[in-house]
This record gives sequence, C-alpha cells and structure tokens, in this order.
Amino acid sequence: MKHLTIIVPDGENNLSSIVGAYKIFTRANEYWKGTGKKELFKIELAGISKEVDFYGGLFTVKPHCHISAIGKADLIIIPSLNHNYHKAVKGNQLLIDWIAKQYKAGAEIASICTGAFMLASSGLLDGKNCSTHWAAADSFRSMFPEVHLQADKLITDENGIYTNGGAYSFLNLIIYLVEKYYDRQTAIYCSKVFQIEIDRQSQSAFTIFTGQKLHGDEMIKKAQAYIENNLQEKISVEDLSSKFAIGRRNFDRRFIKATGNTPVEYSQRVRIESAKKAFENTRKTINEVMYEVGYSDIKAFREVFRKITGMSPLEYRNKYNKEAVL
Repeated sequence: MKHLTIIVPDGENNLSSIVGAYKIFTRANEYWKGTGKKELFKIELAGISKEVDFYGGLFTVKPHCHISAIGKADLIIIPSLNHNYHKAVKGNQLLIDWIAKQYKAGAEIASICTGAFMLASSGLLDGKNCSTHWAAADSFRSMFPEVHLQADKLITDENGIYTNGGAYSFLNLIIYLVEKYYDRQTAIYCSKVFQIEIDRQSQSAFTIFTGQKLHGDEMIKKAQAYIENNLQEKISVEDLSSKFAIGRRNFDRRFIKATGNTPVEYSQRVRIESAKKAFENTRKTINEVMYEVGYSDIKAFREVFRKITGMSPLEYRNKYNKEAVL
C-alpha cells in the first residue's frame, strides 16, 4: 500500500485544502475497494505539532502523527498557507527540510495554492515551472526569481512535482492526482460525487491583473503608470522607450526583469483587464469596449482577449454579466 501524507503546517493557514484533499482521497479509496481492488493509499495527516488551531481556535486539527513517524511517503500534499508567507515558511522549516528529503527518496510532491511558497523554499522548484494563486504571483516572483512561475496555469506537472492555482481550484488538482494514481473512472466518479469540473486547465478567467509593482525600478514604474493611464493611445515600445530616454533593447530587458512581462504583453494585459471590468459592470457592446481600451481591429481584440482569459469577449460578458444577456 502506498502512503499519502497530507501536511498540517504550523500556524493559522488554510483548513479547507487539508479537509478537501483528505475527503476526496478517502472517497477514491472507498470506490477503489468497491471495484474489488485493495486500498491504494494509507492516508495520514502529519505535522510537527500535536494539534494546530485554525481561524482563531474555531477549528483544531490533530494530525495522525509527527512527520518523524513516516519512514517513506509516496505522495505528499502541501496545503495552502496564510498571507504571511515569510512567517509561514520560517515557522515550518522542519517540514520543509522533511519534504525535500522525502522527494530525494522518491516521493512525489503536490502543493496547493500558496503552499507553493513552502515548496519553493525547499529549493525543489528551482528551474522548474509552477503555479500559485494569481493574487500571490508578484510576491512569489519576488521571493523565488529562480522558479518559472506560470500563474495562468491551473496545474503544473514536472518531475514528480505538482502545483496548482488559487483557492478552491485545488479540487481540480486533487481530481488530477486521483486519475494519475487510480484511474480515469475513479477520477470521474469523484468529480461527480464532489461536483468538480474535470479537466480544467486554466485559472486565466479568474485572474485580476494588477501589474507587478513590487520592484525597485522607478523608471519602469513610471512606464507602467503611463501605459495604465493612456489605454486609448496606440503606444509603440519605441515611443515609450524614447519617452524615458533609454534604448529599446535595454528598456525591454529592464521591463521584463521588473514585471515578468514584455512591454507589449503588459499593455495587452492592462487593456484586457479594463475590458473585463467593462463587460462585468456595463451593458456596452463588444465594439464599444474594444474602442475604449485602444483596439480598432475586432479580430485582434478577440485573439488577445482569448489568449489572456481563455474565452471570447462574448463568452466572458455572458458569464459575468447577467444584465448584458437579457
């Protein structure tokens, strides 16, 4: 029998991802047994404290065991953390070291949402792709520049390390892992029982783009502000770089280093974010919104919108604005 360890970090972190992972894998085990097979996983919650309080002591989790009692894990799940990532990482160094040791011994690791901060602190994500909650992307890039953050991805899967996007999208990761370890039919069964949309691949439609501002390049901050305040203008990168008296190549390099986007990508994301808000809150037509955010070619607007959000402007408006479809 394989061993599944669901980590219970110290500190007031996130309870739902611990409970959700435990419930779905337990149900997968039950379904597996019902088909005449032996239980696939022994499922244990493990931590470094005998009990951990959540939400001001409203809930308490008592792990099955201390991590030192687990000789070898096959799959380890790291739940999401609270918003004080530095504190969460600092207070769980023993867990982080144990996770790294287990991975080197052959365990696979899955991090949920901001659990990626704990996983990245182990060094196991260096040079690898990973996802996390879109709202934590800037902090993550700042803390772990050596990790290839793919904030649009719902799930990443690389060398026995799995990560996922934000909040309750962890349910999609758990279904993904159920299919990986059990089979497709078990995954379908669990998705139906827990009513989770199977095979979701992106969190793009949920992302609210605010722009990476946690950097110290003041010139790039001014360029960002200029882009954000002049949506209707057709701004070329050449014009923008000359406005700040810097060569195009050097401007591109500094912009990418500071924001994680090229100037063109940044401009597109700012414009599309503005378009999304208009679709959500007004009854303006697609053409009206398109012109407001600086596009004049409907085909180009649709292509960029779909690339960033994963859906067409019409699909997005119909999804988030009930009045617009009346």
